Amino acid sequence: MTNRLIKTKKDYQNALVRLEKVFDAKPNTAEGDELELLGILIDTYEKANYPIDFPDPIEAIKFRMEQLGYTQSDLAIVVGLKSRASEILNKKRKLTLEMIRNLHDTLNIPTDVLIQSY
Repeated sequence: MTNRLIKTKKDYQNALVRLEKVFDAKPNTAEGDELELLGILIDTYEKANYPIDFPDPIEAIKFRMEQLGYTQSDLAIVVGLKSRASEILNKKRKLTLEMIRNLHDTLNIPTDVLIQSY
């Protein structure tokens, strides 16, 4: 059982190998506990060493619009005007606080993504 912190790339690789071996372990067993602990240790190491940046806010809006089948006219309802929606999608207009709130509420895009500079 691994019960030490992952501090190096070699530790990380060893933890991944061990994770594969205990991946199908049953809960509430020694191997099941090891699997859970390895998951936490690997996640912590990955967050520290391989951070994932937020997507570009406008790309996030476009992606979410595509997922929901929204058109630019639908976006205009959220941000106020069709011309404003066009300017936003073309990165010619910055998002206001009110727009960010509306986009978050309507499209369910995290505000952390929407407040970034672009």
